[in-house]
Amino acid sequence: MKLTKTITSTLIIGALTCGASSVLAQNHAEGTMTLEALANGHHRSAENIARNAPRHPVETLEFFGLEPTMTVIEILPAGGWYTEIIAPFVRDEGKFYAAHFSPNASLSYMPASLHGFEAKLTDTPSLYGKITVRHLNPPHEVAIAPPGSADMALTFRNVHNWIMAGQEHEYFDAFYTALKPGGILGVVEHRALPDAGMEVMETSGYVTEAYVKELAATAGFEFVAASEINANPHDATVYPAGVWTLPPNYRLGDTDRARYQEIGESDRMTLKFRKPVN
Repeated sequence: MKLTKTITSTLIIGALTCGASSVLAQNHAEGTMTLEALANGHHRSAENIARNAPRHPVETLEFFGLEPTMTVIEILPAGGWYTEIIAPFVRDEGKFYAAHFSPNASLSYMPASLHGFEAKLTDTPSLYGKITVRHLNPPHEVAIAPPGSADMALTFRNVHNWIMAGQEHEYFDAFYTALKPGGILGVVEHRALPDAGMEVMETSGYVTEAYVKELAATAGFEFVAASEINANPHDATVYPAGVWTLPPNYRLGDTDRARYQEIGESDRMTLKFRKPVN
């Protein structure tokens, strides 16, 4: 693909110079590039590092079983908050696919998000290595990696968007196709109350844990385990502007902002699934 060629070319140029990530690159070569070091690295903005507290990236990725030798797909990485951690971690021994928005997507923010992500990668090629960007735009573009090639596919707070678009089954089918037998699907999503119906899930940004498990099972996945790493018991899940009422969005502006700030980011499920071996 054109985008992949562009990134690879930039990588060759970057390999001949000392980039902003030279310290991280040196640590990686010495075998000390841990998830903890990457989550708090100088290549990340202060704002992104501050969000480690509610998002627990190290604990989350360890729960999913991420290893540096894996072929990993990050699904719809947006601005690359998790990419900053995962891509350098697998850079030398594994492979990273970013299943991002399509330039042909119908919503105007999607191509812009893709272009911003591309710029992020090409700005520091020595940090991210050779990343393959694929476009994910069901039903037209669903080949996010060669079939049966990936060890792990990860999605963070995206399932509600697919439900709103009525395409959740198509997304999960794409993940199943890309993963090898035994491959892991990791899902983090805003968690609705157990009795929430489809109307809630189609409008609020919250999804029931039962429905995510149903989607995965319908696609063919086996449920492995759940973790409360990203739970927030203070989140009641019912707000005037849905999950976007809470930080970091604060969609209501200054209205009750202190209250929502005290609640913090949403209550989230963290679920691990596996593609059956047989």
